[in-house]
Amino acid sequence: MGFFSKIAEGLKKTRDSMMGKVDMILNSFTKVDEELFEELEETLIMADVGTVTANRICEQLRKKVKEQGISDVSAVRSLLKEIIADMLSGNGELDLSTQPSVILVIGVNGVGKTTTIGKLANNLKKDGKKVLLAAADTFRAAAIEQLEVWADRAGVELIKHSEGADPAAVVFDAIHAGKARKADVIICDTAGRLHNKKNLMDELSKISRIIDREAPDSARETLLVLDATTGQNALNQARQFKEAAGLTGIILTKLDGTARGGVVIGIKEELNIPIKYIGVGEQIDDLRPFRSAEFVDALFGEGER
Repeated sequence: MGFFSKIAEGLKKTRDSMMGKVDMILNSFTKVDEELFEELEETLIMADVGTVTANRICEQLRKKVKEQGISDVSAVRSLLKEIIADMLSGNGELDLSTQPSVILVIGVNGVGKTTTIGKLANNLKKDGKKVLLAAADTFRAAAIEQLEVWADRAGVELIKHSEGADPAAVVFDAIHAGKARKADVIICDTAGRLHNKKNLMDELSKISRIIDREAPDSARETLLVLDATTGQNALNQARQFKEAAGLTGIILTKLDGTARGGVVIGIKEELNIPIKYIGVGEQIDDLRPFRSAEFVDALFGEGER
């Protein structure tokens, strides 16, 4: 299945929910007026775009309608698509410009973080990168074992210690192993942590200091994994982690299982954090680089067939 087809299939629930209601509203109005804008805004909020972002979208919609003198309701849909596409545009590429480059993956338990690391490793290996994984989630033996399974599945090497070991020590060993083995990318798993767990945030700072000291010139990404099915809770998590961890990007998982995919728009617009990858299925190749144009085409039910 091609890139677009997979994204389109993965966004089906969101498209049916969000755009189905948008089309229903547009079909029920004969003129472009304030009531139409209010209905659209409410629909966007219900699709987990978020109140702030839904308001901004509709403000821009009002402005464009006025500037262009639009009175035909059918023209509003393409304007809406144009506004959302503009909001989602921007750099979603990983910075892997050094050897090694370091990717720190963070997020609360249950979002699919370890699985996502395995899929990311598989993606990068397919791109010709030599990848090394660091099992720095040492709080749960199951996390180490799960990452080991994914390392085998992706065909990449893993650095691990025993359960309860110092996570920063695992990262230290991984950086030195990565340099010795000429790895292109070192991906570090971390314990599932909440923003208000001070000891865990302190530990993340310790890991960052180790990377600063042992790989000072390495390109680095700090990626937050979020579960799209949690909707506005995902946006709240992103807001809190941004303050605490200096994020460079978001990986949004489980988009195929939710009608709340509008949260992608809210995260990008409200927090200005690039969406780097989206998860649209359970298979190892179902983590896809985020491409805004394809995403918006799939959301609006347009593009390749």
